[in-house]
Amino acid sequence: MLRNDITVAIRNAVMSELAEVGYGRLSIEAVARRAGVGKTAIYRRWSNKLEMVLEIITDVAGRKVPVPDTGSFADDLDLLMMIVSRALQHRVASQIIPDLMAEAARNPQIAETLQRVLRLHQQSVGEKLVGQAIARGELPEGTDADVAVDLILGPLYWRLAVSRQPIDGDYLEKLAAAVLGSLRGGSAKSK
Repeated sequence: MLRNDITVAIRNAVMSELAEVGYGRLSIEAVARRAGVGKTAIYRRWSNKLEMVLEIITDVAGRKVPVPDTGSFADDLDLLMMIVSRALQHRVASQIIPDLMAEAARNPQIAETLQRVLRLHQQSVGEKLVGQAIARGELPEGTDADVAVDLILGPLYWRLAVSRQPIDGDYLEKLAAAVLGSLRGGSAKSK
């Protein structure tokens, strides 16, 4: 196997192990076995389990969700909610996210890494999505992008990752209408 292929195999094995057994029970031995490599291949790249997981999670969590630009904030909102809800319902993500959030409560390094990566990504989504809507005159000037992203993503995260309830019927449509109404009403303006 080439060096890059080995790294990809290890990264995939880490994600599978995290989904299957969680961070607490994840072991370098199990990752090596699943990746089809020796433990030395892992230790050449990372010095310990925490370092390995943090780097891989940072990479995965930092991947950009495509920010829609359909020409309409309502359509952008619908599309973004669909993309995020599908991502949160992904078989692997739906297992890893709650586990890592629980670990973050016990491990400050995991907490700091997740907060940094997710907040940076959320800010970029919010600034682009809200900025486009303000420029088109669809949202009031001064709409707070951080609050908007919290309104958009918070309910999806809560429903799918915390309470683990399915999204059925017209839930996304109702949620989008509620978010849109709140943002258009100016209740999310920066001070």
